[in-house]
Amino acid sequence: MNRKTFILAAGLAVAAFAMPRLALAESHLSEAITHTKEAIEHGKAGHADVLVTHAEEALKHAKAAEAEKANPHVKEGVHHLEAAVDHGKQKHADVATKHAEEALTHLEAGAK
Repeated sequence: MNRKTFILAAGLAVAAFAMPRLALAESHLSEAITHTKEAIEHGKAGHADVLVTHAEEALKHAKAAEAEKANPHVKEGVHHLEAAVDHGKQKHADVATKHAEEALTHLEAGAK
């Protein structure tokens, strides 16, 4: 009985240690998705400056999610968010919006 209790306790300790990291990565990814959607909405309205604000926030969260748990979709989403920020700063709302939409596709795929 002592051995089973030890194995159970060790298993629970490992799970308790690993779960917060996974939860944080998912939290960052969901925040990145939310801000990317906001960036797209404002980009479609022609608000390049607000698009940049949300794309930068999405980029921050996407990079944090990628750092916690490597994922090729999130990495590609980061690439498109960087492009969205660059074009948004140049006041190219239409091009920035297309990059944000591409980023959203990849971020959502990374969340699955």
